Formats: sequence, structure tokens, C-alpha cells
Amino acid sequence: MQPTLVAVAHGSRDPRALHTALALLERVRDLRPRLDVRLGHIELNEPLLDEVLGELTGEAALVPLLLGRGYHVKCDLPAAAGRAAHLRTRVAAPLGPHPLLVEALYERLLEAGWSPDPGPGAAVVLAAAGSRDPDAAADTRRTAELLSERLGGVPVVPAYASAAAPSAPEAVRALAARGYHRIAVASYFAAHGRFATQTAAAAPALAAAPLGDHPALARLVLHRYDEALARAAAQPVAAATGPARPELVSA
Repeated sequence: MQPTLVAVAHGSRDPRALHTALALLERVRDLRPRLDVRLGHIELNEPLLDEVLGELTGEAALVPLLLGRGYHVKCDLPAAAGRAAHLRTRVAAPLGPHPLLVEALYERLLEAGWSPDPGPGAAVVLAAAGSRDPDAAADTRRTAELLSERLGGVPVVPAYASAAAPSAPEAVRALAARGYHRIAVASYFAAHGRFATQTAAAAPALAAAPLGDHPALARLVLHRYDEALARAAAQPVAAATGPARPELVSA
């Protein structure tokens, strides 16, 4: 029997975030109908991750619905896996950076009105949540580089809703000062919420929707799950005989 895929969302007070996560996991189930797929939250929404893990037996792979490395991926998820001493667990890499994420960002921009051939004077602000962890910032910068390549060399500047600089309004002003007059905001968020709304408001005209339940994300969730299992096959996780020893799979 395959290990249960436990998708781990952050949680949000915005009710759209829960609906989005559930819709994304329905896409995952459609792609792999025999796989047991569950949803757990770090905070703010039910079910919480500890509750989900407490109901499982056997093996589980935790796939963070998070876009880069940071405290939640490095600390919260391994700690939750460790508390589930009755399970054999592994923690997959976060969703980003990855070309499938970039494809979703690109298509969300097109849906918002971005032209495939925007001409000179066009630029994009990649609005992310932000983190004090330098690895998280590096992941966002890498995604910005990949998105710029996908856009044919259009400048893409990372910006953050908290914990890091520049903010989205600051990034927009800096681009405008450099002569860019068609500036779009790409929403590097898994779902709607306070930060996504806040950064979208900085867009002079065009603001893309969050990644949401884009089909590329469903494929990426399964890709991270498969990566985690492949890594575990190469370095098997020992059966728990006390506190669990989860394997953290890096990108």
C-alpha cells in the first residue's frame, strides 16, 4: 500500500483558502485515484496537521503546499512528523522553485490580461509572502529568474508582503522610476488571503490571481510526493520504535 499523501497548507482566515486547497487536492485525486490524499493545516484551519497524522497508520509523506524553504518547512513539519511516533514519515520539498510553478504563474498572468508579446516598458513584480530565512528569499529569487525566462526576458522583481524588502508598492515605484510603464503583479501565493489581497492592491493595472488549484500545481504535488518516496527508497526510513525520525527531502 502506498504511503498516504498528506498535503500541508498553512491555513488562513480567508475562507477561500480552504476551498482552494480542497479543490487542488481533488485535482490530485483525479490524477492518481488510488492514492489516499489528506489535507492538514499548520494553523488557523481544521483539520490541523497533528489531528490528521493521529488518524493515520503505516506510512505518510508530508507534502507542503508552501512555495519555498522557511521555518514551516524546516521546523514545523519535521516536528509534527516527529510527534506522530506511530507513523513512518518523510517530509517532501516545498513546491517551489520549479518550472511547473512558473507555468502556473505565467498562465495566471495571461488570464489577467498579460500580453504574450508585451513590448518594451513591461515588467512584473513577483509578490510573495516573505520570510527572514535566507533560503526562502533565495527560492523566491530563483522563481523570479525562471519567470523572467518564461516571459522572454521581461524583468521580474521579487517583492514581499512581510519580513523582507522590498514591498510590492516599493518594487512598483522602483520599476516606474527606471522607466517601466506596464507593470503587472504576479501573485506568488497558493491561495487568496490577506497577503495576496494586500500585494495585488499595489498593481498599477494588472494583478494576477493566486496560483490556486491550477492543474500544474496538482502535478507538482504528486512530483514532490514521488521525489520523497524515491529518496526514502534509496535511504529507507526505519520503523518507529519511539519518537519518529522523519526524513526531510530538500529540493
